[in-house]
Amino acid sequence: MGYLETMGTSARLAEPHAKHGAKLGRLAEEQGALRRVATLVAAGAPPAEVFDAVTAEVAALIPADSSALTRYETDGTFTPLSGWAIEGGHKYVGRRYEREGTVSGLIFETGRPGRVDNYAEARGEAPAVARELAWHSSVGAPVTVDGQLWGALVVVSKTEQALPPETERRLAEFTELVATAIANSQAHDELTRLAEEQAALRRVATLVAAGSSPAEVFEAVSAEVAAVIHADGSALARYEEDGSVTALSGWTTEGGYRYVGRRYEMEGTVAGVIFQTGRPGRVDNYADASGEAPEAAREMGWRSSVGAPITVEGRLWGILAVSSKSEKRLPPEAEQRLAAFTELVATAIANSQAHEQLAQLADEQAALRRVATLVAAGARPAEVFQAVSAEVAALIGADGCALMRYEAGETVTALSGWTTDGGYENLGRRYALEGTLSGRIFETGRPARIVNSEEAPGPAHCVARELGLRAAVGAPITVQGRRWGALVVSSKSEQPLPRETEQRLAEFAELFATAIANSQAHEQLGQLADEQAALRRVATVVAEGATPHAVFDAVRNEVAQMFNAPLSVLMRYDDRNGVATLLATDDGFLGPVGRSWSVESDDSAIARACRTGLSARSDYTRPLQGAMPDAARSVGARSAVAVPVVVDGVLWGVMAVGSRETEPLPADFEGRLAKFTELLATAIANAEGRAELDASRARIVATADATRRRIERDLHDGAQQQLVSLALKVRAAQASVPNDMSQHQDELSDIAEGLTTVLDGLREIALGLHPAILAEGGLAPALKTLAHRSPIPVDLEVRTVGRLPESIEVAAYYVVSETLTNAAKHSRASQVQVEVEVRDRTLWIAVRDDGVGGADATIGSGLLGLRDRAEAMSGTIGLESRQGVGTSLIAELPLPG
Repeated sequence: MGYLETMGTSARLAEPHAKHGAKLGRLAEEQGALRRVATLVAAGAPPAEVFDAVTAEVAALIPADSSALTRYETDGTFTPLSGWAIEGGHKYVGRRYEREGTVSGLIFETGRPGRVDNYAEARGEAPAVARELAWHSSVGAPVTVDGQLWGALVVVSKTEQALPPETERRLAEFTELVATAIANSQAHDELTRLAEEQAALRRVATLVAAGSSPAEVFEAVSAEVAAVIHADGSALARYEEDGSVTALSGWTTEGGYRYVGRRYEMEGTVAGVIFQTGRPGRVDNYADASGEAPEAAREMGWRSSVGAPITVEGRLWGILAVSSKSEKRLPPEAEQRLAAFTELVATAIANSQAHEQLAQLADEQAALRRVATLVAAGARPAEVFQAVSAEVAALIGADGCALMRYEAGETVTALSGWTTDGGYENLGRRYALEGTLSGRIFETGRPARIVNSEEAPGPAHCVARELGLRAAVGAPITVQGRRWGALVVSSKSEQPLPRETEQRLAEFAELFATAIANSQAHEQLGQLADEQAALRRVATVVAEGATPHAVFDAVRNEVAQMFNAPLSVLMRYDDRNGVATLLATDDGFLGPVGRSWSVESDDSAIARACRTGLSARSDYTRPLQGAMPDAARSVGARSAVAVPVVVDGVLWGVMAVGSRETEPLPADFEGRLAKFTELLATAIANAEGRAELDASRARIVATADATRRRIERDLHDGAQQQLVSLALKVRAAQASVPNDMSQHQDELSDIAEGLTTVLDGLREIALGLHPAILAEGGLAPALKTLAHRSPIPVDLEVRTVGRLPESIEVAAYYVVSETLTNAAKHSRASQVQVEVEVRDRTLWIAVRDDGVGGADATIGSGLLGLRDRAEAMSGTIGLESRQGVGTSLIAELPLPG
């Protein structure tokens, strides 16, 4: 064989090796790129940073003059989320484009890789931008995340020569690798966002629990949601009965919100859109919108808004909206995020309002007690009247108040008055009723209002204008069935008095009527004091976080004591199936608790009150049909009175009292019992609201656990399996490399070891999210694994039999896991003792160490998160950590059933 022939043979043998080496080098580059992207994801980098890394890596690998990562939007467009160009930067990131004439459009239609070989004749906005950037051709591949076509990864060439035919394949191979990184980054961002939202909710809930005013709570809600959504402004507004909307709070990036308290017509606003549909809505451009509110939006530089309805206790209460100054539309998921947030804060708003109502009630009762003290001390009527005017003005927050008495001859006399300026110089002056607010009240017997007295004729309105008073609301005072006078409050503001003023004023007038008349004052005021004391006791039970059943029993017990009733029950009525269920009872009357009674064809007072929503009484000495009369007679009851319990305007249930005496219950018994029950209805509503909030927290915890399980499953079935497969392929490739190519063997070994490291990291992440052994083996094996992995020796004792409910096992696992982690980080302990056992239907967990102590449950999110989780399950967590003594954590988680 000659020299040339020998060289030719050698070349033919070397050529496959060279190609194989190049292929391995390319694989190494791709795996290196993937490792760099995966490292960013594992470090918790935001999606934008991950996307920038992806575009830079793929442009270098292909190689290309430019690259972009685009996301398909729900409105038929696509958005470049990141880009790389050989000149540096990518100035069209974030801009939306129609898919016409683009490689992204081609990929969307086919679901496969595609290319555009020449943009010279392509139509559409995006091809025009491509020509502006001197792009000649492009190739792209679909990015599929969680089985859904998510976007496209595109590379671009400025040369007239088409990109190589294998570009689609190489790009597709790379997108398969980076799709998992994108999905993981999005999941990480979603968890971060959820954490931010829950932290915001906790801060709002803390304000409510501390007794903050609604205005302070609303201000906090506006600031929190703007921060969570990353908006330029936000507003919380309430719908009014007159078809307008009032801005209750707001936040802007500049600071402050000058339109708080201002009312607007809903024309051209996102509030109007939401009011019409009852669903989240948006206004994408205020530039051409007509109306006062859009004009205010333009003054603040707002271009678009997204809002979601706030529904409180089943009623459309208002909206929470965010606004943007950017030309770019607010993202399509803004409605969903905002709606999720409003669902969480609606409970806080409702609780804040309930808290404010209780505080308001306390102020009213304090004012009433002060007036009653004057009456009991024998104060002159004029002194009592003056006290009434001052107290009512303070309670309403009015600029003036007057107590008027109706006289013969259709006139009215000012008996007392109060103004913010001090004094009231028109005492004793009489006015004709015609054309006055007092006259309207006299004619109708109902509360009334004047929105603006500037144009109203007559001397009474002239006096109001002299005092600078613009608007007024009044309510009748009825004494012993006779229309006695009117209680009137006034305002100097251009804004109308609140819509609830009539109702509150009517309540004050009713309460003060007895004191004003000074008839049976001592008896009635003593009775009122007892009722308020009972109400305070029930409110205290609610404030201490008692269960609804404990509150119901407290309510029934107070009724029994107040009315000296040995037989009393509180029942919940369900009008869907016509059944009343016993919630609280005395001496087993109609019991046990939880028993249900049909109200159909039953003549008892309870059944009739449920059917009609009105007070009722029964004489059990007469023949009556139904199971409840028979049960009442069986315990010796001879008569009964039942009154409806109305909560938030809806028939909630019935309070009933029975008597064994031969004499029937007093004639005014229904009125007294109804009035007292009405006062207690707020406590009942607050107790149920607290129970609903606890249930909501439990659902949030359950959702978070389910999300962790899903992510762990996705990691196990997706990324981990792919990495295992890749590692095996690399090892196989390493084994096929000849011994004389040791450098390639070493490089492949490094790649395989890198893949193993990444796989181990993913397994650690999955284990932290939701350990598989907990689901498969239960709590004891999972805790043994934790103890084995702890750097501090752990003495573990698990005294449980069989499996516990999943939610209990998950909570217990995280209690022990977090505590062991904290001990390893901070305690400097030599030993940790863990005890777990079931005590009286409660899982008891104790973790103690002999470290330095000094742990603080209020610092850091770990222990706070554990406390939230435990409290969502009606459990408790206690921490004792004195300096130098060690740390002891005790958790108690009630078992269901």
